[in-house]
Amino acid sequence: MRQRPSPAAQLMLTRLRTYYREPGSVFWTFLSPVLLALVLGVAFTDRPAEPIDVAVRDAPGAGRTVSLLDADPQLKARTLDRTAAAADLRSGAVALVVVPGDPPEFHYDPRRTESRLARELAGTALGTRRSEAPATAPGETPTVLPGPAVDIAIDVAERAPGSRYVDFLIPGLIGMGLMSSGLWGVGFSIAEIRLRKVLKRLVATPMRRSQFLLSFVVVRASFLLLELPLLVGFGALVFDTPVVGSFALLVLLTALGAFVFAGIGLLAAARATNFQTVSGILSVVSMPMYVGSGVFFSASRFPDPLQGLVQALPLTTLNDALRGVMLEGQTLADVAVPVAVLALWALGSFAAALWLFRWSD
Repeated sequence: MRQRPSPAAQLMLTRLRTYYREPGSVFWTFLSPVLLALVLGVAFTDRPAEPIDVAVRDAPGAGRTVSLLDADPQLKARTLDRTAAAADLRSGAVALVVVPGDPPEFHYDPRRTESRLARELAGTALGTRRSEAPATAPGETPTVLPGPAVDIAIDVAERAPGSRYVDFLIPGLIGMGLMSSGLWGVGFSIAEIRLRKVLKRLVATPMRRSQFLLSFVVVRASFLLLELPLLVGFGALVFDTPVVGSFALLVLLTALGAFVFAGIGLLAAARATNFQTVSGILSVVSMPMYVGSGVFFSASRFPDPLQGLVQALPLTTLNDALRGVMLEGQTLADVAVPVAVLALWALGSFAAALWLFRWSD
C-alpha cells in the first residue's frame, strides 16, 4: 500500500519553495548581511592614522604657529579667518582652533575625544602648559595662572549647537525616512494595484499615465508635512538639535528628496508584475544608500576610489544638503548645486518611469 506523504513535510516544502521564490526575502536573508559587512568593512578598515585637522586663526604669528603644529605628523594645520574657523569647529571639520598670541588660546569642544587629543598635541607642539583654571565658555574672561606667559595656554570651551553626533544623526534619519517612504511606499503600492488587476481597468478611463504616476509622487511628497516637523521637533525637544538655517529651505530640500525617491520607486515598479520582483529591485537600490550615503556615519569614511560612487548616490546629496542647512546655516545659494542635482534626479526618474510604465503586463 502506497504511503501518503506527510502533511507536515509537504507544508514545510511549500513554505521553502515560497521563500526561495521571493527575491526580496533571499536578498535580506543571505546577501544583505554580506554586503553590509563588506561596506562597513571598507569604511572602517584599518588605515594609517590620519592627522587631526586644526585651524589657526588668521592673526599675527599664524604662519609660525602653523609651522610648529605641522611639525607634529599627528596634526594638520591651516590658516582660517575667524568666521571660517568657528564654522569648521562647529561642523566638526576641524577638532581645534588655535588663536596665536602670548599666551595662545585653544578653542575646542571638550565633549569630543578628538578635540581633547588635538588640544594636548597642539599644546606640546607649541611648548605650552595647561592652565589649572577650568576651560571657559565663549564670552567669559579666561583665568590664567601667574607665571611666564609663554608657558601658559588659555582654554576656551566651544559647546556650539550642532557639533554632537546626535546632531549629525537627525538630518541623516530625515533623509533615510524619505528614501524608505518613497521607494517602498510607492513601489509596493504600484505592485499591489497591478497584482489586483486594477491597472487593466484603468486603461478604459480617460486618465493619462502621467496623471496616474504623478498622483503617487505628490501624495508621497505630501507626507513630509507630517514627517519633517515630527522628526525635527523630536530632535529639538529631546536632544536640543538646532535648525540654524531656514526652515523653509529645509522644507524645499525634503520636498525634493520626496520627489526623487518617489520617482525611483515608480521606476522600480514600472514593469514589476508581483511583490517578489519589486522587493528584489528595491532591495538592491536601497542597500547602497542605507550604508553608504552618510546616514549613520560620514560618507568621507570610504576610500577615495569609492568616493565618486558614494557622492553620486541621491541620498548622499540630500543628507549633505540637509546637514548644511540644519547645522551650518547654509543658504539657498550654498546648496544650489545639490538642489539642481536632486531636481535632475526627480525629473529623470519620473521621465524614465513614464517611458517604461505599461498598464498591462
